[in-house]
Amino acid sequence: MRRLLVVSMALAVTGAGAVAAPAAFSAPAPAAAAATVSCPVGWGSLPEDRTGDPLQPLTGVRTGRHDCYDRIVLDVPGSSAARPVGYHVRYVPALVQDGSGAIVPVAGGAILEIVAEAPAYDPATGAVTYPALAGQPLPGVDLTGYRTLRDAKFGGSFEGRTQLGIGVRARLPFRVFPLDGRLVVDVAHSWTATAAAG
Repeated sequence: MRRLLVVSMALAVTGAGAVAAPAAFSAPAPAAAAATVSCPVGWGSLPEDRTGDPLQPLTGVRTGRHDCYDRIVLDVPGSSAARPVGYHVRYVPALVQDGSGAIVPVAGGAILEIVAEAPAYDPATGAVTYPALAGQPLPGVDLTGYRTLRDAKFGGSFEGRTQLGIGVRARLPFRVFPLDGRLVVDVAHSWTATAAAG
């Protein structure tokens, strides 16, 4: 009897005498579908190489997160898309330090080696332009929350070239391209052409 009374109190009489159903009987709203974004296609995992113009020093390394990829940016002021810094980017079984031959441990399922033809010092004066230590994490780079990147180590700067080791979740496709004042390396989250937005 009490249950019948509660249901009766939940009913409301509309202007024409029709009875509206209690809120408990209304249809649930459909769940929002997960949004997807189209990702770039045509990337691969084979080595990428390019000869560049005269040396400009490296001044910084930054990273960023995007819907489809994680990004590494090497700041090389004085370079440009028309006069790019030379580079050699490839997956390697281990990061072998230029000059010494020492192995630099890099965490992750795969290691992407980035060699930029840009020293971490001023070629004219020898003054340090990027204060990283050989075999150590890249200064100021925090990869917490990244989907693809796992580690970032400084191999060293030797004979006008700077070597980085990027730990990646797995051997995933990447692309390399120069912009004004920087060299960009993007590593995809997967081999598919779509990704969940956000």
